[in-house]
Amino acid sequence: MELLTGIFTAFGLSASAGLNAYIPLLLVGLLARYTNLINLNSPWDTLASPWIILMLCLLVIIEMVADKVPAVNHVNDLIQTIIRPAAGAIAFAASANVVTDVNPVLALASGLLIAGSVHVAKAGAVRPMVTATTGGVGNVPVSIAEDIVSTVLSILAIIVPLLVGTLLIVFAAFLIYWLYRRSNRETT
Repeated sequence: MELLTGIFTAFGLSASAGLNAYIPLLLVGLLARYTNLINLNSPWDTLASPWIILMLCLLVIIEMVADKVPAVNHVNDLIQTIIRPAAGAIAFAASANVVTDVNPVLALASGLLIAGSVHVAKAGAVRPMVTATTGGVGNVPVSIAEDIVSTVLSILAIIVPLLVGTLLIVFAAFLIYWLYRRSNRETT
């Protein structure tokens, strides 16, 4: 059961990093430093360093502000195309590393793919659609919602990983079903 909850936590944290790179890393660092909810193995225990936590606090603020400024938010998404998948890989590997049965390379690759997929959906589909349909006015509320979802998902991934795992499975099944139905409509 510990393997399963560790994997669900890792998936939730890396998906969260696809929305905001630094929120899940900051939460992991804070919880590892000040609680017993997360115990990080080396080298991931660096996330619990006071200096790293301070740096992550600053990066969270910078990303949140940059994502709310018109035009800057698109430049930020472009820059975050590298950072968010990397943060997802770190979040996945750090939390999956607690469960030693997961190969570090597999953990890093999984986190990279999950966070990268969420980021591509956000920056490549959702944000351009919001900008086009609202003339950019909808970007700030959507950005605030993304930050809230990233925070809540990160917390739930750590505290109730089975719930997050179940939600991720349901979401994946819904997405597969939707894509299947869409492809059938296009062929007919």
